[in-house]
Amino acid sequence: MKKLIPAYIRVLIIFFAVFAAMEYFIDSGDRPAFIKFPMVAVFLFVFLFLLIAIEITLKAVDNITYQLLTEEQKAQSNEVNTLHFKDSEWFKKLMKSLTKSEPLENEASLLLDHDYDGIRELDNNLPPWWVYLFYAGIVFGVIYMVRYEILGADNQETELKNEIAQAKIEVAEYMKTAPDMMDEKTVTLLTEPADLASGKEIFTTNCAACHRADAGGQIGPNLTDDHWILGGGIKNVFHTLVNGGRDGKGMISWKGTLKPKEMQHVASYVLSLRGSNPKDPKAPDGEVWVDETSPKK
Repeated sequence: MKKLIPAYIRVLIIFFAVFAAMEYFIDSGDRPAFIKFPMVAVFLFVFLFLLIAIEITLKAVDNITYQLLTEEQKAQSNEVNTLHFKDSEWFKKLMKSLTKSEPLENEASLLLDHDYDGIRELDNNLPPWWVYLFYAGIVFGVIYMVRYEILGADNQETELKNEIAQAKIEVAEYMKTAPDMMDEKTVTLLTEPADLASGKEIFTTNCAACHRADAGGQIGPNLTDDHWILGGGIKNVFHTLVNGGRDGKGMISWKGTLKPKEMQHVASYVLSLRGSNPKDPKAPDGEVWVDETSPKK
């Protein structure tokens, strides 16, 4: 039997279809699945080998079957194999059902009475595929009008706005628990000893040079009193760590050095030093800061 698609094309189509499906369904991040997961590459290699082996086997079976045919059967087989697919019966029947075209010998019965400059028009029926698409378009239009114009279903613009609003909610919920996505709006004060110990270590490594190990202030201000230049509280201190102090003379931004979770630890540790009264503290800088969100006594 004549095959419409050559064996090597058939092998490539099947192989790359399976390859694309595996890349689509296997979550491998920003790397191809066959690179991140070696077993995928092994499977693809074995699969390609089997495809080639199957094609070779089928070719051998066809050759053996052909040798077993009689001379008359071989002639018929050769005739079928040399026949163009457009001349095959199944193709003619398919085109007949799709176009409902009339043979040329019936052209005289289809001629209309009028002509223009010697050009005469044939009264052919519309192709069934065109008619079906036309009817489908009418049905779609009616359903669309009823759904969106009468019943008031969400259109694409409304759906987009709803999805954006839902995405913002999901991002906000994620940021509440994602340490590396934390900002001054979602940061919270830590009070656990382990968190404060981590903050103390970060403070000693990065902050003691300007604020002293006891946070009493040196180049930088005293961090143990109630005076704050840019505001106290966990959110203000975290914001100062992320964005830096006053332009030209304040503290540098630490967002390129410390992770959000580390800045939360060190900010919580600094706030835990309030009222620790270090020896020889630096004179107060800034203004007394009062947390307006705390309950008034």
